[in-house]
Amino acid sequence: MKLKKTILLLVLCMCIIIPQTGCGSEEPVSENQFCLDTICRITVYDMKKSQAEDVIAQAFDCIKQYEDMLSKTVKGSDVYRINEAGGKPVSVSRQTLEVIEKGLEYGNLSDGMFDITIGAVTDLWDFTGDNPQVPDADKLKEAVKTVDYKKVRIEGDKVQLKNPAARLDLGGIAKGYIADRVTEVMEKAGAEKAIINLGGNIVTIGEKGDGQPWKIGVERPYSDRSEILGSVEMSDGTIVTSGVYERYFESGGKLYHHVLSPETGYPIENNLDAVSIKGQKGQSADCDVLGTVCLMLGTEKSRELLKGMDGIQAAFVDKDDAITEVNGMKIVPEK
Repeated sequence: MKLKKTILLLVLCMCIIIPQTGCGSEEPVSENQFCLDTICRITVYDMKKSQAEDVIAQAFDCIKQYEDMLSKTVKGSDVYRINEAGGKPVSVSRQTLEVIEKGLEYGNLSDGMFDITIGAVTDLWDFTGDNPQVPDADKLKEAVKTVDYKKVRIEGDKVQLKNPAARLDLGGIAKGYIADRVTEVMEKAGAEKAIINLGGNIVTIGEKGDGQPWKIGVERPYSDRSEILGSVEMSDGTIVTSGVYERYFESGGKLYHHVLSPETGYPIENNLDAVSIKGQKGQSADCDVLGTVCLMLGTEKSRELLKGMDGIQAAFVDKDDAITEVNGMKIVPEK
């Protein structure tokens, strides 16, 4: 069953990149691995196979290094040690500090809608199991009381949760941060034309061999990545899509998705199914967070939030598949 699920995920993740032509004299080299709880695909264009394979190997080594550092479920990771410290300060890596500090910044920017201390709440939900259930209401109520990003203390290289019952969950920012670090590793290794796809967090390095931008598909919600609404052209950029359809289950005739309110512990309810945030190369962490925040805030509040954000564009997809483009975003409709 797990093998079948993995193969299906692999096929679906490959559908988001629209096939390219004119990419150069060398055949593209791709590899897929299951990391970050999804299928990650790295593709290098216009490079000799042996060189491309070396670049890709370095990319996946980087992903695994950061997953072992930032995952709350990997025993011994920085986040795991913070969560298990019972409120005591824990020394962590410089990179973990960077992610936590950026998460706290977005906590302030979003008035707490994005809160990296939501881990006690997310621990109660299981959206990927064989028999997902709605958590006990009393347990959720208690878990919500632990959510408060303002009670994270940083001193030097030490991180402390002032509430011993609180739990960090960097799932809303870590993948974007990792995508930025992978980009740096690949470029240092010589990649000039490549696509990084960390399960929907996409970075394009350079442009196609014919000098044209890459075309990245924006999927239709609940289509299992088999249909796209349109495409975005992008060179040296990043696009991250957050959707309520990514992980969900139905119970009692109601749909429960993974975008949880830090105030109630239950899924956010509004008219949006998905948000795509586009930025410049190196902004994947910001796009990752903003996708989640905007999905929670809704179109109008998000429009206000994104005003003046340099290089950040957005597209909002509502429950009727209508698209609202913000800050100059341009989605070419599917014909």
